[in-house]
Amino acid sequence: MKFPEIIQGGMGVAVSSWRLANAVSREGQLGVVSGTALDTVLARRLQLGDFEGDLAEAMAHFPDQAMADRVWDRYFVRGGKASGSAFKSKPIWTLNPSRALMELTIVGSFVEVWLAKRGHSNPVGINLLEKIQLPTLATLYGAMLAEVDVVLMGAGIPRNIPPLLDYLVAGKGCRLPIDVVGGEPAIMEFEPGEYAGPCPSRPLFFAIVASASLAQVMAKKCSPPADGFIVEGWKAGGHNAPPRGAMQLSETGESVYGERDEVDFAKFRELGLPFWLAGSCGTAEGLQAAKLLGAQGIQVGTAFAFSNESGISVQVKTQVIRASIEETTSVFTDPKASPTGFPFKVLNMPGTASEPAVIQARERICDLGYLREAYRQPNGQIGFRCAAEPVEDYVRKGGDAENCEGRKCVCNGLLGTVGLAQVRHGVEEPSLVTAGDDVRGVSRFLRPGEISYSAKDVLESLCGSRVLL
Repeated sequence: MKFPEIIQGGMGVAVSSWRLANAVSREGQLGVVSGTALDTVLARRLQLGDFEGDLAEAMAHFPDQAMADRVWDRYFVRGGKASGSAFKSKPIWTLNPSRALMELTIVGSFVEVWLAKRGHSNPVGINLLEKIQLPTLATLYGAMLAEVDVVLMGAGIPRNIPPLLDYLVAGKGCRLPIDVVGGEPAIMEFEPGEYAGPCPSRPLFFAIVASASLAQVMAKKCSPPADGFIVEGWKAGGHNAPPRGAMQLSETGESVYGERDEVDFAKFRELGLPFWLAGSCGTAEGLQAAKLLGAQGIQVGTAFAFSNESGISVQVKTQVIRASIEETTSVFTDPKASPTGFPFKVLNMPGTASEPAVIQARERICDLGYLREAYRQPNGQIGFRCAAEPVEDYVRKGGDAENCEGRKCVCNGLLGTVGLAQVRHGVEEPSLVTAGDDVRGVSRFLRPGEISYSAKDVLESLCGSRVLL
C-alpha cells in the first residue's frame, strides 16, 4: 500500500460514513469509516427503508447470505418507519452476546466497509475505540470480510489488536481481554468458523497515540508491531487523551494541557515507522509543517465532518458553517461529559446536549451501553454500569454518585447528530456535536457563493492539484 498524505478521521457514530470514506478514497487519500456502533447504525438505517438500495446491494455481497437475510428480515421496514415513531431496539452488549447481535455487528461492519470501497480500487480504513471493547471482535471480522485495508484504533492502549488480525485472517479462534474494574480482565472469545470462515486479507494497523512512550510500546512490545501511528493532539475532536499529571481545570472548567503533553517527534522519527499528525492540522500549512517534523502527512477530521458527504445532518452542518462564517463557533473541552473519564470536545450549539437545560430535560437512560464499564460484583460475577445512566442505578451497582455529575449520554447524542436519534414519548434524543478546535475555520473550504462544500474541496485546499492517485 502506498501511504497517503491525508488520512480522513474516523469520527463519531457514522459521521465518517461510507459516503465520506468513499469520496476521500476515490481521490487517492485514505478514507476511513467509523467503526463505532455499526450494529445500531445498520439496524436503524434498515428501519428507515433503504430507499436508494445501497444496503441491499452491500448485503447481497456478504459471504453468508443466510446470515445477511436474517439481519434484513429482522430490521428492514419497507417504506421506512413512521415519522415520529421509535426505532426498534436491538440487544445490548455483554460478555456473552446473542448470536443475533453478533450477526448484526458483523454484517453492519461489512456493509460500511464494502460501500466505502465500492466503485474504486484505493485503500479504505476503519477506526475503532479501545474503550469500546465488547463489539471489537465482531466489528473487526466484518470489516476484514469486506477487505478493509487499514485498522486505526485509539482511546487506550490497543496492544491486543495486531495479533487478532493475524488470527482472523488465518480463520483461527481468538480471545480479547476485557477490562474489569476491581478485578482481573474477563475474556471474550470469537471463532470465525462459526460464521463465514477466514478473512481474505490482513489489514495494516495504525495506533492512534498521544505520546512517543505509547508509540514505543506499540512498536517494540507488540508482536506483531503496529504498522504506523496517528499522533493525535488535544485539539482534535471527540475524546482526547487526559492531560499528564494532576488534573487541572481552567477558569471555565476545561481540561488544561501543558508542557508535559507536548510530543517528542524525534522519538517518533527514531521508530522508523510512518506517522501522521492530527489535531488542528487541517490546512495546507499544517500539512507542510507535519512533513518538516518527519511525518508522512496529517489526519484531518473536523474539516471533513462538515462536508457534504459526512453523516452529520444537513441542519447541523448548515448551522456550524454559518457560525464559522460569523466567527461564533465555540468548543468546550469537557472533562466530565464522557462516561469514559476522558476529556471530550463538545461543540456549543443551541438545542443540543451542550446546553444544561437540554440535559436536564432529557430522561436519563442507558439503553445502548457502548461506554459501559465492566465491574466485578461481590459474588464474583461481571456486571456493567455507566456513569451516564440513572444515578440510583449506578450507585446500586457500586459506583460513586459523584462520578455521575456532568455526564452526558454520548452514545445517544452522537446518533442524534447523524439523524438516527431514538424517539421517546414522541421526543427525539438531543444531538451531541463534537468537533476539533479548528471548527471555527471550516468556512474556508466554501467556494464563492456556496453554503456547503465537498470532501474534494477539502482535499484540494489541503494539497491543491497534488491529490495522489
